[in-house]
Amino acid sequence: MTRFIAAIAITISCNLVAYSHDGGHGPVTGANEARFWTVAGTGQKLHGFFESARGGDVRIRTEQGQLVSLKLQSLVIEDRHWVEHRLTEIRHLNQFKVPLRLVSQSKPVQAKTENTKAKEVFEAFKPFEKSLGLSWDDQFFYVESNGMPDHEMMVGIVAWQQQVPIPQNYKGDNSWRIPLNPVPAREPVSAKDNFFRGAIALAINGVPIFNPIKNDGVTDTKIAGELDDFGGHCGRGDDYHYHLPPVHLEKQAGTGKALGYALDGYPIYSFNEPDGTPVKKLDWLNGHKDDDGNYHYHSTKNYPYLNGGFYGEVVERDGQVDPQPRAQSPRPALPPLRGAKITGFERNKTDKKFSVIYDLKGDKRAVNYTLNDDKSVSFQFDNGTDGVEVANYPQAGRRNPPPPDRKDQQKKKGGPKRKDQQKKGGPPPDENARPGDYVKINPIRTGNFILTSSAISEGGDLPKEFTGDGEGATLPLSWKGAPAETKSFALVMDHIARDDVKKVYWVIWDIPATVANLPKNVEGIGKLGATWKPGESYVTPHSAGGGKKTYTLTVYALSEVPKLDADPGEVTRDKLLTAIKGIILDSAEMNVNYTRP
Repeated sequence: MTRFIAAIAITISCNLVAYSHDGGHGPVTGANEARFWTVAGTGQKLHGFFESARGGDVRIRTEQGQLVSLKLQSLVIEDRHWVEHRLTEIRHLNQFKVPLRLVSQSKPVQAKTENTKAKEVFEAFKPFEKSLGLSWDDQFFYVESNGMPDHEMMVGIVAWQQQVPIPQNYKGDNSWRIPLNPVPAREPVSAKDNFFRGAIALAINGVPIFNPIKNDGVTDTKIAGELDDFGGHCGRGDDYHYHLPPVHLEKQAGTGKALGYALDGYPIYSFNEPDGTPVKKLDWLNGHKDDDGNYHYHSTKNYPYLNGGFYGEVVERDGQVDPQPRAQSPRPALPPLRGAKITGFERNKTDKKFSVIYDLKGDKRAVNYTLNDDKSVSFQFDNGTDGVEVANYPQAGRRNPPPPDRKDQQKKKGGPKRKDQQKKGGPPPDENARPGDYVKINPIRTGNFILTSSAISEGGDLPKEFTGDGEGATLPLSWKGAPAETKSFALVMDHIARDDVKKVYWVIWDIPATVANLPKNVEGIGKLGATWKPGESYVTPHSAGGGKKTYTLTVYALSEVPKLDADPGEVTRDKLLTAIKGIILDSAEMNVNYTRP
């Protein structure tokens, strides 16, 4: 059985023992013992030890040693109460000035000086100790940072997504964590075919390192010109991160010292061995064992550049290592700016004011921005010969104003965008992906109104080009048999994921009554709503985990154009269905399937 475990609930055939809740103030009975956990709704049971709880997830280790990650809200209320009381105990312990952080305590916690592995990791991060928060327990080493390195950023990028470096809140429950007791996976997993989202490692300066292959699963970010002189750039959350090994940190770390740690807990070194000798033969993951049998990764000048996957055990959820911190930007993401080259980066001594300077076809321009005391960010877009525009964005997580409508952004109205063209906005992260309470309607379906696709039949498997394994194109769709009174059409694509969570992949409305088809990668037809991924107007099927997943496309023939007060990017599936449920003349649906390779 593989030690690379998808984050799913595992059904174990056994009887659930009686659980007694012992009140709101007493200790949790059996805090360090294996117990039964039950998934609400399905009744699935899991027997194992409480490992940790962070970011809304509960990690449980089975008696066979498997690590399973579950959403706290997916568990029955008794289990949620148990976790809440356990965390209350831990917080109470943390109130004492002890030089460690307790997350779980399945065995006695060692002090810093007693934990050899923790001391080793601490020594690696020590050169940047003043700018980081470093702590550990017996399971993990925790790193708090703002994700901003002390070197120049962005200069040298010639394929720019218009994102800029903004400090991130990688702190508390949103901090980075490195396993102190890494476990070799029985079946190591390659990063060439997995983990295209999120970080795969953490540099010793607190900057995350992403897969060198971008989230389309194909493009080498270095070859594409998307990286700066230090091998980094900003993501859609204005989060700076590396895609290449941070070999420049060797000057501060010291020759032969680790430059970072992969998220499976194994260190990453520079081009040479720690003793300065040339690197011996590397395995397919860019790593090997030293003479003492300790595994580590190395940097290389060619792909895979650093850890080419995970020699150690990790948990995957939705295409990334789970759990890991989330980045947030106060502003919507913007599309690529073709022809731009970043030539300069400036910041003041207090790290409150920044400038990203770029050249656009000979026109010198800049994005100037200031971090305000109320955590908002003020932007000044110096568009050269096109003038200056300003915008102020509130603290990340609050409702954002729309980005300036700049003609040099090459935006196109309407129509879903491919991955590198999608615009940000929309609902809070969980509004389109939540258990069971999503809006359900029973629309008219006469059978005369039919939805089809020239690329796939009803119940068929999606061709690669229409999934996240390919180009991620939208399906070509056609419908016929709509009632004569139809004034407009609306379309929704959704999927019920784990734990009865409705995920929405596509929302379009205000499609004219004269339209009877949507071509592949349609643009300029109708209005686009929100998906389960904040900021993306179309999400291509690419569900994690094994087994076939079914996605439902539903088209509605409406007696009028829906009246919606919200901005298009804020219109969720639920808001649309609520608005149209009284004006549906007929409906048709089509089901398509995707199975993760």
